[in-house]
Amino acid sequence: MLAVAGVVFLGAVAMLVVGWVRRDRPGLPFFGENEKLNTGLVVLFGMAIPIVILVALFVVSDLVLLNETDAPAASSTAMTITVIGHQWFWQVRYEGEDAETANEVHIPVRTPINLVVRSADVIHSFWVPELNRKIDTIPGQANSIELYAERAGVYRGQCSEFCGLQHAHMAFRVYAEPRPRFEAWLANIRKPAREPTTPLARQGQRAFMRDGCAACHTIAGTEAEGTIGPNLTHLATRQTLAADTIPNTPEDLFRWIQNPQSIKPGVKMPGLGLGPERFHAIVAYLMGLK
Repeated sequence: MLAVAGVVFLGAVAMLVVGWVRRDRPGLPFFGENEKLNTGLVVLFGMAIPIVILVALFVVSDLVLLNETDAPAASSTAMTITVIGHQWFWQVRYEGEDAETANEVHIPVRTPINLVVRSADVIHSFWVPELNRKIDTIPGQANSIELYAERAGVYRGQCSEFCGLQHAHMAFRVYAEPRPRFEAWLANIRKPAREPTTPLARQGQRAFMRDGCAACHTIAGTEAEGTIGPNLTHLATRQTLAADTIPNTPEDLFRWIQNPQSIKPGVKMPGLGLGPERFHAIVAYLMGLK
């Protein structure tokens, strides 16, 4: 489609150049003022060729490529992953595995994945340009495509449908990994959260449960069962925070939970005003969730 559009664009530019060069002379080069011929050229290049090109592109893109990039047949699907768009993060569930994470999708390489997308609020659009076409997440509806990575690597994805104030900060990553590494990651994600091992982390766990965090977030194996924000059971294994907005480091995590509005204005996560000591304790607890 880019190549065809490029040819059409260059043709239009060429005609503009000819028109400018011959701005004081009537008719086309070599053809003069032959009215019938000039009219025929207009019909040919202005109507006939565009119609042929648009019909051909429609057939290739909508009738061929869309079928090839749809969700794979059940017989060839290794697993189903459900991704739910929220304002503004991605909830990721591994169906039948009792495993959930956020903003990072791990898949085995050279394996067809049935990716099902849903929305918790407004229309979002899940798009990993290197792996497949974009697909909308529509409230009350499930859509699906195939997610397939030919080679191992990290692929950046982005919400490509304007969904509110922080639309631009609603990114995610797809990690395509060799099967053994993926299986090890999935086995860890299935597990409940680790118990804190230091006094500071235990203090942070108590603060997390008591001071409001547990009302919005889930940490498997604990009393935290909130559904408003991302699942934090294995937060420390992720590379980024706030849907790929900032890196997942103790310093950035402290800034994020202390004043989320300064990083992502409009996000539903409030600043709780607990004071530096309590925030440092919560960071110590969360960074132990591996």
